[in-house]
Amino acid sequence: MCGIVGIYLKTKKFEKNLGKMLSGMLNNMESRGPDSAGFAIYKNEGNKIYKFSLCINDLNFNVFKKNISKKIKKIKLNQVSDHVILKTEEKPKKVIEIINSNFPEVSIVGYGKSIEIFKQVGNPKDVVKKFKLGEFSGTHGIGHTRMATESAITTDGSHPYSTGEDECLVHNGSLSNHNNLRRELTKKGNVFNSENDTEVAAGYVSHSLSNKKSLKDTLTSGLKDLDGFYTFITGTRKGFAVVRDEIACKPAVIAETKNYVAIASEFQAMAHLPDVNAAKIFEPEPGIVYSWGK
Repeated sequence: MCGIVGIYLKTKKFEKNLGKMLSGMLNNMESRGPDSAGFAIYKNEGNKIYKFSLCINDLNFNVFKKNISKKIKKIKLNQVSDHVILKTEEKPKKVIEIINSNFPEVSIVGYGKSIEIFKQVGNPKDVVKKFKLGEFSGTHGIGHTRMATESAITTDGSHPYSTGEDECLVHNGSLSNHNNLRRELTKKGNVFNSENDTEVAAGYVSHSLSNKKSLKDTLTSGLKDLDGFYTFITGTRKGFAVVRDEIACKPAVIAETKNYVAIASEFQAMAHLPDVNAAKIFEPEPGIVYSWGK
């Protein structure tokens, strides 16, 4: 059992409050996932700048800053606990190769022109506080609280999973064919850093999007290719989508107003949101992809 949450802002009215809104949603999903938590925030900052979300673990920040500055010129670093957001105009391929080759202690949590990802082991309320989620602004966000069932309780085992530029996925459920899919996707060039089945689902989505399939078509195809029971929220730079498998034993509820659409495993996660009592509230139908944005 895990908790998934997401919010997409249709207007700019609540952009400064996105972090506060998502904080309350994650805090209220503590009962569904006390082992670890994480979130992805989307905020556009210009077409030339790439942002890399890094977990430096026990590596000293000042040591990392000194050494990475020798490898990549004209960078900006922002430390938030044991995570660092690295900003640069260098292309992702080069930056990823430099980090993987020179900094084995550092995990690349995600990258893109819009996304920032933070995740860690611990109670969701502590994770929210640790990364100062309430201070974030943005256009949309996705979060997860985990109750581990099939893999270790580690930062690498936490959600969201990001396996492509400005992409991420959170998952409540379990996939039965993830080992076979992992082998197939690895042969096609995907790289996996955990044994978690959700990372395989994220890799499946990334691989499909890289072949010019739309997010909606990708998740529709996934209903045939991903065996198991699940509810996914998948984010991209321009929006997000939710889908439940055709059995739909994993709960989800959507609240939609003229200013935002919110998704959560349980309504209690959204009870604090503005104007939620006037929202259109419904459960997503099994086997149907719902998407917002482009």
